[in-house]
Amino acid sequence: MQQDERKTHWEAVYEQKGETEVSWFQEIPDLSLDLIARFAPAPNDAIIDVGGGASRLVDELVRRGYGDVTVLDLSQAALQTAQTRLGPQAAKAAWIAADATHWRPTRAYDLWHDRAAFHFLTNPEDRNRYVERLTAGLKPGGHAIIATFALDGPEKCSGLPIVRYDAAGLQDRLGKAFVLVETLAHEHVTPWGMVQKFQFSIFRRCVEGA
Repeated sequence: MQQDERKTHWEAVYEQKGETEVSWFQEIPDLSLDLIARFAPAPNDAIIDVGGGASRLVDELVRRGYGDVTVLDLSQAALQTAQTRLGPQAAKAAWIAADATHWRPTRAYDLWHDRAAFHFLTNPEDRNRYVERLTAGLKPGGHAIIATFALDGPEKCSGLPIVRYDAAGLQDRLGKAFVLVETLAHEHVTPWGMVQKFQFSIFRRCVEGA
């Protein structure tokens, strides 16, 4: 799927459906929050949620006192939903409407969070571009939390094909600039009661020259 096609698809999803009407909705993203608290515990740690859409992760991070939170998504409609929900609190986060495979980071973050964005990249060139942005956008020593459908998870999401992963498969995609720290299995229950099997893997960005 090309960049323009991706944007058209996701704008339509968020314009046509409410935030609680999509399979990935979580009232409170507990596992992501627990992992962020472990790997970016300081209130001034810089956190970016890549493919964050209308997720409520940003709400909880702001509520918990994080002062440097960025949400990136290619759907302006998704970001607008989150900003409207947050109201005046939206000013406490930064918002970037961009495709993660073409965006150019202007800074580096302490923690990169991606729940179910990377697995939509079925084209090797898109995956390579994503990893280039991840490498540029994460501080050496920083951590990336990347969640995808597990090997026994669904083969599609939102009508689109995805690539399923385990930790070893993700390590192979990310390359030698990243080292696996931990991996966890997770069962997400959709708003209509379907179980989706995920894996959450945490990688550390290697210190250059180490």
